Amino acid sequence: MRHVTDAERRARLSLRHGLAASLPSGDPAAVADAMLALHATDPCTVYLSVLARMPVEPATVSASLYDDRSVVRLLGMRRTVFVVGREVAPIVQAACTVAVAAVERRRLIQHLAELTPVTNPGPWLADVEASAFAALVARGEATAAELATDEPRLRTALVVSSGKPYAAKQNITSRVLGLLAADGKIVRGRPLGSWASTQYRWSPMTSWFPDGLPILDAAEARAALARRWLAVFGPATVADLKWWAGWTLGDTRKALAEVGAVGVDLDSGPGVILADDLEPVSAAPPRAVLLPALDPTPMGWTGRGWFLGDHGVALFDRSGNIGPTVFWGGRIVGGWAHLPSGEIAVRLLEDIGGEATREVATEAERLAGLIGDVRVKSRFATPLEKDLLAAH
Repeated sequence: MRHVTDAERRARLSLRHGLAASLPSGDPAAVADAMLALHATDPCTVYLSVLARMPVEPATVSASLYDDRSVVRLLGMRRTVFVVGREVAPIVQAACTVAVAAVERRRLIQHLAELTPVTNPGPWLADVEASAFAALVARGEATAAELATDEPRLRTALVVSSGKPYAAKQNITSRVLGLLAADGKIVRGRPLGSWASTQYRWSPMTSWFPDGLPILDAAEARAALARRWLAVFGPATVADLKWWAGWTLGDTRKALAEVGAVGVDLDSGPGVILADDLEPVSAAPPRAVLLPALDPTPMGWTGRGWFLGDHGVALFDRSGNIGPTVFWGGRIVGGWAHLPSGEIAVRLLEDIGGEATREVATEAERLAGLIGDVRVKSRFATPLEKDLLAAH
């Protein structure tokens, strides 16, 4: 059985994730394809993941998202929002999102039955969805507030802990629009403010796919996604893929069997790899890279010790979200924060030598210049990020 050391895994990571050298294309869609999917829960992640791997301006990323529409933002693995290439979108939809949508719809129908006076919540919700979708098609592009004006039932409130001092109300607007997005009917479009804004407009999916999002067989899509994931993140463990995709263990094993994945021996134990990816990979010269919070590289595996070391306590929040990180030679060696002044403050967590430290500082200056007047603040602040912000 082929043995793949942690050192070789780090070499593969550096070369395939655009960390050893910038990706040659000037199209941000090439970054999405190289990484399979870019985390988009925090809108800044998409931009900074591209800027770390490709010498382009934020405006180029915006053009790819909203003008060229070569990438699309959608709900995907683990009920998380991602930006993916057009070819990958229907694969993710069939492999992950359809199942997520079914669960979310059942949950909302249950909440409507328990927490509102709505009768027959299933048909009622279907009618609200159809009406909201028709309103969006009529407008072409709209905010959630505008659609709630067109379809007032979107403002229906779920009353939690009714009659208690801590009772709370939550309108169903975002959940209904989220269901339409999970069904592949609508897309999160342009932000209302800068590229760092978390508020956005909605658009019909036909703005990206005129004939609608292609419908694929779920099992075939899971196999296609597993193959692409192994090409980017392999070799890895079965548990890594199961976690990343949000699948059951059975579906994970079936997908790996379908693509003919073979076993390898990792330093940490058994792993899997594509049968045509067994050739050894040598390390490339290291390069300083500053990756954003929730970047797809550190979020690609559930077992991260081989590139994270002992730095997890400083760089993760309590919910398992990783903050901004500094990579050198395929390893995480520190973290960073974007200060209110516009500067990037870096803290190295280990000694990487004077020359490497200077390269990290140079990269921090480059990235701060590209970010410009926008201020990046992670939605999930980590201990290191909090310390850096407090110190400045």
